[in-house]
Amino acid sequence: MKRNPKWLLIGLAIVVVAIQLYQPERTNPPIEQARTVEAQTEISPAASAIVNRACKDCHSHQTRWPWYSFVAPVSWAVADDVEHARSHVNFSDWAQYERKDADHKLEEICEEVEKGAMPLASYRWMHAQARLSEQDVQAICAWTQAERRRLRETQEEAPTEN
Repeated sequence: MKRNPKWLLIGLAIVVVAIQLYQPERTNPPIEQARTVEAQTEISPAASAIVNRACKDCHSHQTRWPWYSFVAPVSWAVADDVEHARSHVNFSDWAQYERKDADHKLEEICEEVEKGAMPLASYRWMHAQARLSEQDVQAICAWTQAERRRLRETQEEAPTEN
């Protein structure tokens, strides 16, 4: 039985069009400025600029949804990556973290950028501005370490309840 490539291409085209009908939710919930990492921590201007440039597309409610995030099946992966990233660290709702959790998040942020795991390689490939230089990594880690010290110091200064 001989297959007709024309019908195979038509079938493929129908599948490509049909999968476009299922679009994932791409949300950017409202931001309450008092809950952001900028309001809740003493982030340096240098670290803030790096976080804005390299992290907030996925780890905040300020995601810029590029054109390819509207084309299935890539749209499914992008929306899933953003949802997953926000569940790990959300710079738009930093106030949700208790002191112990914030300390751990800060520690993880430094570890992830030091080992080159963040931003994800797939994201860096499409977004050159997200690539971190050694100076960027040092600025992020300097901020996270200083903020962790500040959290410990304010913990020690807080009155204890008896």
